Amino acid sequence: MPALPSVLITGASSGIGATYADRFARRGHDLILVARDTARMDALAERLRDETGVSIEVTPADLTRSEDLEAVAARLRADERIGVLINNAGASLSGGFANQSMADVLKLIALNVSAVTGLANAVAPRFAQKGEGAIVNIGSVVGLAPEFGLSVYGATKAFVLFLSQGLALELGPKGVYVQAVLPAGTRTEIWSRSGVTPDNLPPLMEVGDLVDAALAGFDLREPITIPPLHNGGLWDDFHTARQAMLPGFGQIEPAARYRQTA
Repeated sequence: MPALPSVLITGASSGIGATYADRFARRGHDLILVARDTARMDALAERLRDETGVSIEVTPADLTRSEDLEAVAARLRADERIGVLINNAGASLSGGFANQSMADVLKLIALNVSAVTGLANAVAPRFAQKGEGAIVNIGSVVGLAPEFGLSVYGATKAFVLFLSQGLALELGPKGVYVQAVLPAGTRTEIWSRSGVTPDNLPPLMEVGDLVDAALAGFDLREPITIPPLHNGGLWDDFHTARQAMLPGFGQIEPAARYRQTA
């Protein structure tokens, strides 16, 4: 029986990333954990090695730093054992757009957009050439909902969704599976790190439930997995409505409602 592929997980020191590590280790996959907090990753790796017997490497990296991002990208390009990328590292910002500093906004974009894109770009050629592999990008329902008021965060997650959809169309025929996972509010440290107290929020999904649902979608090879959306037909309707607009985008005359009348 061929060996299971290794899984590289970003943002692996806590929350969604650490739970993905736990679940893939229990499935028998070797892991490469990537995050800034070496001590927490070491503790997680030691526990999972003891409990599952898989091989786990810890790679400290701040993916907003170009040299750290390139080091992880180089590993994805070169290591033939890695067959799954979990693009999970991400952050949010508190407050409204007018009160957020440019430095904080650009750092958020570097992590939520540039790092996700760069790592997917690093591994995609190897996966496509091999005819197999999986890229999982952790987005958010906020990317579909400007009403939630997280303008920059939501914009980065809208990018993640679009990127995932585009890559699925481009890489799917070459044997590469691309999944976008869209959580809603989940009980992780992203809230406290962005200056929000979870106790002041509506009820949150437990991280284990979120990851287990995401992996159910992964096993089904869903292109988009939205764990909190109970009526999956709503997403199907949204997707159908979007596709119905595509022929209209090719019109060469402006719509009648935009024409000047005498």
